[in-house]
Amino acid sequence: MRSFIALFAILAVSAVSAKVYFEENFGDDSWEKNWVYSKHPGKEFGKFVLSAGKFYHDENDKGIQTSQDARFYALSRKFDSFSNEGKTLVIQFTVKHEQRIDCGGGYVKVFGDDFNGEEMHGETPYRLMFGPDICGPGTKKVHVIFNYKGKNHLIKKDIPCKDDEFTHLYTLIVRPDNTYEVLIDNVKVESGDLESDWDFLPPKKIKDPSQSKPADWDDRVTIPDPNDKKPEDWDKPEHIPDPEASKPDDWDDEMDGEWEAPMIDNPDYKGEWSPKQIDNPDYKGQWVHPEIDNPEYTPDSEIYNQKEIGAIGFDLWQVKSGTIFDNILITDDPAVASKAAEALKATQEGEKKMKEAQDEEEKKKMEEEASKDDNAVDDEAEDDEDDDEAASEKEHDEL
Repeated sequence: MRSFIALFAILAVSAVSAKVYFEENFGDDSWEKNWVYSKHPGKEFGKFVLSAGKFYHDENDKGIQTSQDARFYALSRKFDSFSNEGKTLVIQFTVKHEQRIDCGGGYVKVFGDDFNGEEMHGETPYRLMFGPDICGPGTKKVHVIFNYKGKNHLIKKDIPCKDDEFTHLYTLIVRPDNTYEVLIDNVKVESGDLESDWDFLPPKKIKDPSQSKPADWDDRVTIPDPNDKKPEDWDKPEHIPDPEASKPDDWDDEMDGEWEAPMIDNPDYKGEWSPKQIDNPDYKGQWVHPEIDNPEYTPDSEIYNQKEIGAIGFDLWQVKSGTIFDNILITDDPAVASKAAEALKATQEGEKKMKEAQDEEEKKKMEEEASKDDNAVDDEAEDDEDDDEAASEKEHDEL
């Protein structure tokens, strides 16, 4: 978008130490020369179109929009590969689900430098995957998945994503101290360290296999009172014959069999008896399994390091199309990403203003149509009354 482009130009001067590895703002149709659709067999992939959407802040602020319902999408672009060793990695982009998406992805995948875009498919190995995913009321979350030693690892935390129809900015920051942050609309929504929030490494501690709970360990907080006895009049049947029922006058014992009163709930039934609970005098507390250092655990100070990154892509499934992606940025400086995010507020305010105007116009049209329908019904009723009067007059004349 133009507003984002202008900010990048300022940042190029003000933050010369920052490194921008890749940026894409889809300013015009030339984007198609650089991005590659997958030709992988077996699936019918959908197409992206350049669009500002149905409501926008600036009609020239365009991104690429999914355009076909119930399609897989596989689009990617390579760039000069780099390593984030010893550096911060920032991945940022905007997503606009203006179709009020019901089921579909809104994330990006980042690949290594050996990536082939024409062969991309759902099982293509990637370095990391980041962004929102929505499917029904149960799935509305931000994925943060890293590939570590050939295996994909999902974040153990649940990060809710935005599910309205306006543009939102998603930012992932990974630092060389193995910490991370996730921001939505330039506001931190989650953070922590990589080792704790993913299962990259075996646990530091494990339960001591040589230890087990002693056989005489009593961890019952309460026990049945041994002195409590069941009352003699406790046992009552759960159901009894209805005392108010009587055999019908037309009941024939030979034809209908012996008559029995219908059963009803017994008001005196007390249920199964059990002794009351008392504090266990032998209670020793909950037994805690002793732990030892895990011999399989080895610390790794470079979990964050992806070694080489050389491509980014959209590998998605969408039931209902209409999502717009834009303002992709990969850099080593969170300040660059934060500065670029300043344009978001104006974008969102412009979209909401235009959407409200469209909704109001649509409301007026619906009211006008409803009014026309009501008038048509009234006119039809008047015509029916006129026809009835004419018929009555004709009948009178004939008489």
